[in-house]
Amino acid sequence: MLKKMVVIIFSISSILFCQSANDELVPVKQLIPDIVLDLRYNTENNFTNQKLYTTDEAYLSLGAINRLILAQDSLRKITVHNEKTYPKGIGIKIYDGYRPRAVQYLMFEIFPNPVYVADPASGSIHNRGGAIDLSLVDLDTGEELPMPTEFDHFGIEASHSYMNLPAEIIANRTLLRSIMTQVAGLVSYDSEWWHYHYAPSTSFPLLDFQMK
Repeated sequence: MLKKMVVIIFSISSILFCQSANDELVPVKQLIPDIVLDLRYNTENNFTNQKLYTTDEAYLSLGAINRLILAQDSLRKITVHNEKTYPKGIGIKIYDGYRPRAVQYLMFEIFPNPVYVADPASGSIHNRGGAIDLSLVDLDTGEELPMPTEFDHFGIEASHSYMNLPAEIIANRTLLRSIMTQVAGLVSYDSEWWHYHYAPSTSFPLLDFQMK
């Protein structure tokens, strides 16, 4: 009986530890060194025209990063896509990951449209460390693969369902979505081709950790 109790306690402790580990914020490059970062909110090249971050380091929950590892590993193996060659494969470029809740309030004040900017009262999945804004790059040249719009384009053209586009761009968007959803198991957001999230993170706590 004692042995069974020990096994049960160990199993419960393991589950709790895994849950705790999955919501821990971790620098993405710590686990994926060759991932490309282009943190737009650490520049003025974003819809607010302001620099909102004080660091160029991207953070995400460990659970989300583990899913990105699967995506990056699969993309590296793609050397031919849409009749183009990629000698070193394709990789991920991150525009945004974890976002402090205070920044969310500022964003919503500037653009109070919850289709594109989550209401900070309920919080964004970015504020929980579980959402990633990203694109694809040629790992040999560092150039981005053409996508339907620029990052943070707030309009129908950014939707996954928008089809009035060149075949090459549709193929690139489709590749991104298939890798992120089918390989990495992330969830897409129809209004923004760049936005994906780690499903369990919807229950993670809202954070206002200021990145330095």
